[in-house]
Amino acid sequence: MNKAELINVLGNFCGKRDIPDLNQECLQEAYGIKKTDVFVLFGGSILEGGNVLAEAMKAGIAETYIIVGGAGHTTDTLREIVRKNTSGIDTADLTEAEMFHEYIKELYGIQADYLECHSTNCGNNITLLLDLMEKNQIKCDSIMLAQDATMQYRMEATLKKYVSGEVLLINYATYQVQVLESDAGLVFDKQPLGMWDMDRYITLLMGEIPRLRDDENGYGPRGKNFISHVDIPQEVNDAFEELKKRYSESVREANPRFASRRNLELT
Repeated sequence: MNKAELINVLGNFCGKRDIPDLNQECLQEAYGIKKTDVFVLFGGSILEGGNVLAEAMKAGIAETYIIVGGAGHTTDTLREIVRKNTSGIDTADLTEAEMFHEYIKELYGIQADYLECHSTNCGNNITLLLDLMEKNQIKCDSIMLAQDATMQYRMEATLKKYVSGEVLLINYATYQVQVLESDAGLVFDKQPLGMWDMDRYITLLMGEIPRLRDDENGYGPRGKNFISHVDIPQEVNDAFEELKKRYSESVREANPRFASRRNLELT
């Protein structure tokens, strides 16, 4: 495989979408329901996540809409992108959840039902979300998760650690892209709003595979125990190891600045 193909193996694995489109017809066909109890957008996403949330709300695919996100390793980038793509939202002191909320209010005239503004990583994204739902007595027999494509799989694996198998979990990564090789180097086949530059995208993907592994160094039960067990296909492991030879400096280390006090997870 060439570099683009190897990157796409990781991207396709991490960026899970369990239904092809955000509408009631797809939910009915896949799961026999027209609405989920909850739709959650996580603030680690690129700004395209705001458009995905608006699409979900317009399609009426959930009873309750929540945005989760305090400040983490993607926050400063989001602040810059929001400033560039809105008429005047002052992002200086806003959390990720607040920025996405202001974005959908300005562009679509709609509002989420709840914001969670204190989380700093995937672990407390989930624990604080669950706290919010319990406090507000929000029914949650089914939940759709929308996160940046690079982190979607880990978000699902984190939630599975805390909820029983009776809760229906549905993934909808906030974008899907393919990397292509061109005369100018590696390029995306499309540009979702606020898309990472290529180096950042590769770094985020390369950081996910070691985290998803269930070994002494990973986040699974046999390691740090931040997430539920994940089966990583051999093709994905092979692609990661081959890319590591070419991008050894791109395996993103966890930043202790965003560690969770509750379970000490690093983002």
